[in-house]
Amino acid sequence: MKYSIQTALMVILTILATSCKVKYSFSGANTGVLETVSIDFFQNRSALAPPALGQYITEEFRDLCERQTNLTLITGPGDAHFEGEITVYSTRAMAISGDDRAALTRFTIGVKITYTNNLDPDLSFEETFSQYRDYESSLQFESVRSELTDAIVEEINEDIFNRAFVNW
Repeated sequence: MKYSIQTALMVILTILATSCKVKYSFSGANTGVLETVSIDFFQNRSALAPPALGQYITEEFRDLCERQTNLTLITGPGDAHFEGEITVYSTRAMAISGDDRAALTRFTIGVKITYTNNLDPDLSFEETFSQYRDYESSLQFESVRSELTDAIVEEINEDIFNRAFVNW
């Protein structure tokens, strides 16, 4: 009888432990009971952004989600669903040198995101994520554009990811 009570207790504890389904990753992401994610192509709504920027941001975000979570990326509506559009792509003078010329120029990218958590609608949001980099105005924008874009897109995607999956 002593063994049957211990065995029953172990079975109950095992069932309880395995029935609670919270998924964590090394990134600190908590995807809860989500199993799938869908990410629509981020549309380019900014007049100045290069046409391929939407695809670039989308692919980088998909890669981030695949690397940092156990979610399966699907093409239909997933448990978690992202839609986005590029709303800001701009440069503007920030600092003036002694001879009334711009010393620094600020390059900014902004992306409006709609996140839908189909399993817990309270976690859904619509928000604009924006990042910038300053560069020396003596440099041609085309010579720094790629490097600055890479850094900004990485930060924006991390911000989106953290807002959706890392509830600090």
